[in-house]
Amino acid sequence: MLLNRHRGLTNLHSAVTLLILAGFFWVYAETIITWFSQVIRLTREANPLPYFLSVVVGLLLASGQLAGQGGRLTRLSGGEAAALATRQMVIVALVVFGLMFATQDRSISRLFLGSYLVLSWLGLVVLHLMLPRWLAARFFGRGPRVPTLFVGSAAALGAAEEWVRQRAHLGVDPSGYVSLEATVAQSASTPPCLGSLDDLPELIDRRGIGQVILLELPSRDEQARQVIEVCQARGCRLLLRHDIEARLGHPVVSTEEEGHHFFTLHEEPLEEPLNRALKRGFDLAVALPVVLLVLPPLCVWVWLMQRFQSPGPLFYIRPRSGEQRANFSMLKFRTMRVAPPDERAELKQVTPGDARIFPFGRFLRRHSLDEFPQFWNVLLGDMSVVGPRPVMPLLDQEFERQARSYRTRHFVKPGITGLAQSGGFRGEITTPEQLHERVRLDLQYIAHWSFWLDVQITLRTLRQVFRPPPSAY
Repeated sequence: MLLNRHRGLTNLHSAVTLLILAGFFWVYAETIITWFSQVIRLTREANPLPYFLSVVVGLLLASGQLAGQGGRLTRLSGGEAAALATRQMVIVALVVFGLMFATQDRSISRLFLGSYLVLSWLGLVVLHLMLPRWLAARFFGRGPRVPTLFVGSAAALGAAEEWVRQRAHLGVDPSGYVSLEATVAQSASTPPCLGSLDDLPELIDRRGIGQVILLELPSRDEQARQVIEVCQARGCRLLLRHDIEARLGHPVVSTEEEGHHFFTLHEEPLEEPLNRALKRGFDLAVALPVVLLVLPPLCVWVWLMQRFQSPGPLFYIRPRSGEQRANFSMLKFRTMRVAPPDERAELKQVTPGDARIFPFGRFLRRHSLDEFPQFWNVLLGDMSVVGPRPVMPLLDQEFERQARSYRTRHFVKPGITGLAQSGGFRGEITTPEQLHERVRLDLQYIAHWSFWLDVQITLRTLRQVFRPPPSAY
C-alpha cells in the first residue's frame, strides 16, 4: 500500500507539473506575441510547436529526478527544491537547445526560450515545495485513513518511530503495537502496546486493522508464519521490514538476480559499463586540455623556481595503490628538499610549517598545483579526476588496521580530488575520527556516484585552487 501510494503521489506530481509548465509555454508565448513582441522578438510567423514538444520530452525525461527523492518528496527544503528544479531544467534546456542547434532554426527567439526556462525553474521550485503536500492531503488526508498495527519489540518500534510519523501523509493511522516478546511490559509508548502476538487476530477484528507492519524478523520462524497466516485469513495488508542492517551492524543494499534475493554491503554504480564510459569520458575531457595547455607552462615555471630554491628533480614519483590494489607510479611536482631515500621519513605526514618543504613548494601545495602532473596519470588510465585520494603504501597498511572499511576504497580508481577533499578534508590525518570521516565520504562517493557529482566535486576543487581551505598546507 505505502509503496503504491508513494509512487502514485510521485506520478501525480510529475503529471501536474508537466501540465502546468506545458500550458505556461503557450500562455507565455501568446503573451509575448500580443504585448511584448518588440522586447522579445517572437511573432506569429514563428513555429513554437517543435519547442513545445521538446519541452514536454525534456520534462518527461526529467521526471526521473523525482523518483530519486524517495519518501522526502513532501518534506523538501527550499534548497532541495531548488536543486531538484535545477537538475530538471538542465535536462529540459539540453533537449530544447539541442533541437535548435540540430535544425539550425533562426525563426524562434532565443530570449523567449531562455526566459521561459528561467520562469519555469522558479515555478518548479514553488511547485516542489507546495504541490506534493497538497496532493497528499487531497488524495490521502481527507478519505478514510488506514488503521495500522505494528508487530515487534519496543526497541524496534522506537527505531521506526520517525519513519512512521513521516508516513502520516499517506493515510497511515497508527493504532498500536503488538509485542513479539514473551512478557509484555506496559508503558506509555506511542502508539501503545495492545498485547502479545496471540492477541493479533482479535485486535485486527475488533479495531478494524487494515494494515500490519512487521517491524523486525522474529527470532523464531513460527512467529513469522503466524503473522502471515493471520493477515491472510483476515484480508489484512502486511508489510515486512527487514532488520538485517541492525543485526549485521552495517548498511546493506538489496538486489535480485534471477529469482535469488541477495544483500550486499555496497552499491556500485560504476560497475555499469555505461557509467564507466561516462566517467572515462569526463576524465579525458578534463585531463586532455590540462595536459596539453596548462601542464607544459606550469612545468617550466616550477622547474625555474626549483632551480632557485631547491635544485633537484622536477617530479616526485612514488608507488601508489590503485583500483583493485594494483600498483602504479603517481606523479607530483616535487615540493620538498632533496634528501637521501628514507622510507620512515616518507611515512611521516606533512604538518603545518614542515621544514622539509621549500617556500615555493609550500605555495604549490597550498593551491594544489603540485597535483597537476597527475592529469597524466588520468590519461594513462591509472587514476580518475574524482575518486578516493591514494596514499603511501605504508600508510595504506596502517589505515587498513584502523578503519575496517578502508580497503573498500580500492573498488574504484583513485582520484586527483574526492568528495572528502572537496569538502575541506585535506592535509594531515592525526586522529582515528578524521580517518573514519574520510573513509565514510569515500564510500559515500562510491555508492552514490553520478556524472553530476563528479562535476560538482571538480568545480568545488577548482574553487579551492584559488581560495584554499585552512587544511591546505
